[in-house]
Amino acid sequence: MIVGVGVDLVDLARFKESLDRTPGLADRLFTATERALGVASLAANFAAKEAVAKVLGAPRGLQWHDVEVTRSESGRPELAVSGSVAAAAAGLGVMRWHVSLSHDAGMAVAMVVAES
Repeated sequence: MIVGVGVDLVDLARFKESLDRTPGLADRLFTATERALGVASLAANFAAKEAVAKVLGAPRGLQWHDVEVTRSESGRPELAVSGSVAAAAAGLGVMRWHVSLSHDAGMAVAMVVAES
């Protein structure tokens, strides 16, 4: 059963400007593994984190590092949740996450589906 769907869109140029303008922003938003990615992939990962928050109803206290976009051996994006995000998801009965990422034409998009 579908618990929720979230989608988010990020303007790549604006996102890069934010990272350049705000020292430490990447450290606050992304895990060490994620920070090794290029700007387009970071923007897609940020969109995924925002989409997860939307699925969960954006409860107070969610921590950015408590959701990480990882890759399976085949390269498929996956979500690893912990801490505040895992607790909020458990409260809604989320057992499985589905994520799709894309970036093109100066934009990055993520769609997240939570399943019980």
